[in-house]
Amino acid sequence: MIEIEGVRKVFGEGRDSFTALGDVSITIDSNEFFTLLGPSGCGKTTLLRVIAGFTDPTEGRVTLEGRDLLTLPPYTRPVNTVFQSYALFPHMTVAENIGFGLKMLGKPRREITTTVEEMLELVRMTEMADRKTSQISGGQQQRVALARALAPRPKVLLLDEPLSALDFKLRKDMRLELKRLQAETGITFVFVTHDQDEALTMSDRIAVMNHGEIRQIGGPRDIYDHPAERFVADFIGDTNLLPAELLSTEGESARIRLPSGVETQARAATGGQKAGGDVTIAVRPEHARLNGTEGALLPGTLGNVVYFGTDTHYHVDLDSGGSFVVRQQNQPDQQHHRQTGERVGVSFAPGIGQVLKD
Repeated sequence: MIEIEGVRKVFGEGRDSFTALGDVSITIDSNEFFTLLGPSGCGKTTLLRVIAGFTDPTEGRVTLEGRDLLTLPPYTRPVNTVFQSYALFPHMTVAENIGFGLKMLGKPRREITTTVEEMLELVRMTEMADRKTSQISGGQQQRVALARALAPRPKVLLLDEPLSALDFKLRKDMRLELKRLQAETGITFVFVTHDQDEALTMSDRIAVMNHGEIRQIGGPRDIYDHPAERFVADFIGDTNLLPAELLSTEGESARIRLPSGVETQARAATGGQKAGGDVTIAVRPEHARLNGTEGALLPGTLGNVVYFGTDTHYHVDLDSGGSFVVRQQNQPDQQHHRQTGERVGVSFAPGIGQVLKD
């Protein structure tokens, strides 16, 4: 659907210039929920604005179904945008807000009425059609903004952190709504967020960005379980970063020596690294387990126990230095409650650890 090739964006000139995007290339498929994920200032919103036509790139190409988008003004692109602020008209009803864009496009009145009814049903707000948008909740306003953007049936819907103004519970509910809307309409969604949970729960694929560059692209499970580098491992969820020695590699498998001196298998980094060097291993807390010190990969002492209701986090002070967090789900029949100061061992299955590129 969308091809972004070598896009750069530099703001300012000379010594005062700032590179917001540096040689970004992405292919986004038709009917895909694609997320641009990264911290504030990483360039994700700038890239979204380039696709929308609100910002001109310094270099590069952007095409939609093979058509050059950069030659088209924003209002002629088959693209709509939902912003953080919904920009609804408070003096208009829900139905009037949804139909406003169609009216500006000169669509026939009967077509507008039919489309508005379809959009109201799609976002489950038929009963609120005649209410003013100033009289509905934040979550309902967000649905109206979505319906208004979907009404002209764009080929691509761009969403710039549209859930950021909602409270936590409503944000969780709206994640499911957005995914449902994307599946039912078949429209390609390009979603911008700094929230890892939003990206993991909704996306077909995720592009992790930092300092104006794409650090890794992949499905949620691949990004989470097999981060390519330290930034991605650290930014997506919680992770343990361990120093290790890379002994050998064969395909996607690596033989490593942990700080405890124990050898085990890990997943090799993409791009390959030379054996004999120092590397960093990423292990997710829920992928490890606690047991006795005998035969453990990483023996240590339990420094802290934090109960979270659904699970418990065990902070282990490793004998080899540093700490390691193990997350275990709480079970009703769990008999043994570990105590601070207890000697424990950390273990994880061969191939669980991921060798990082940097």
